[in-house]
Amino acid sequence: MHIKVRKKSALKEHQVTPEGVYRQRRRIIQGLGLGLGAAAFSLPAGANVLGNLLGKNEAAASSNQMPLTFDRPEAYRPALTPTAEKVATSYNNFYEFGTDKSDPLRYAQGLKTRPWTIEIDGEVDKPQTLDVWAWLEKQRLEERIYRHRCVEAWSMVIPWLGVPLAGIIKAANPTSRAKYVAFETLYDPEQMRGQASRYIGGGIDYPYVEGLRIDEAMNPLSLLVVGMYGKTLPNQNGAPVRLVVPWKYGFKGIKSIVRITLTERQPPCTWNQLASYEYGFYANVNPNVDHPRWSQASERVIGEGGLFGSQRQPTLMFNGYEEEVASLYAGMDLRKFY
Repeated sequence: MHIKVRKKSALKEHQVTPEGVYRQRRRIIQGLGLGLGAAAFSLPAGANVLGNLLGKNEAAASSNQMPLTFDRPEAYRPALTPTAEKVATSYNNFYEFGTDKSDPLRYAQGLKTRPWTIEIDGEVDKPQTLDVWAWLEKQRLEERIYRHRCVEAWSMVIPWLGVPLAGIIKAANPTSRAKYVAFETLYDPEQMRGQASRYIGGGIDYPYVEGLRIDEAMNPLSLLVVGMYGKTLPNQNGAPVRLVVPWKYGFKGIKSIVRITLTERQPPCTWNQLASYEYGFYANVNPNVDHPRWSQASERVIGEGGLFGSQRQPTLMFNGYEEEVASLYAGMDLRKFY
């Protein structure tokens, strides 16, 4: 008899955040004149502002999405309810298209994702240029239902489609000097309005860059994502390829990747460079370490009753993936290495 043991981090499909809610939060926050710290406050339970906004935007997903074939490993099908698709594809942070939560949906639809290549270089014996669409045809994709926790203290549950990042790294044959993995987003100001204007793009020095320690990148949870909700990624969610590291805050999930570089030294990361006192290199979800402007002890579950008055729940250590990743940080001061 084969007995399957479900991990504590497993989510149920009913816990996934609705897709439409995921895309619209920024519009609401800025429309009310609130900053990022608004995640720490709430309005009376009857205020369903988010629901009203979503009703005006039913066509959330990109028109060029295609269905994908994929496996559904039992180990990654936890007892969580996925967020509605129209919410998760219309409530986004993707500053390359603007800082408002609705900007990615509004302005990313013209992004050209074909052809698309990813350079894999640095401390590797086999540097590669990956033709994403040709590569995708040969992959055996997995659907994984992961918790998504934003540093702004809201959360969703999303069914991602992708492949383990470890496989991509192994194929390049890292050298013994490879200690970190750096990622870079497309830089194209003509297509990405936020890159053309510091005002529109939040004052970021583009291109957007991120990084992981190599043992984090090789962890089985780290996923190179090409789809969600059974289809290819919408442009506003990081098409055609993005990173998902579910035990870290969402800004670590770099979108529209064009380069993966293995390096001996810790690579720069966009938000860490912009405000190191607020955003650390590791960015592990930790309810015991607050953001300087708000608590991280709890989170608002986007999609349950609207943005304001919606359900709050305690934030879990490592976003609920402690069993799988805590050993990566054994002996580290997680307040210092936040």
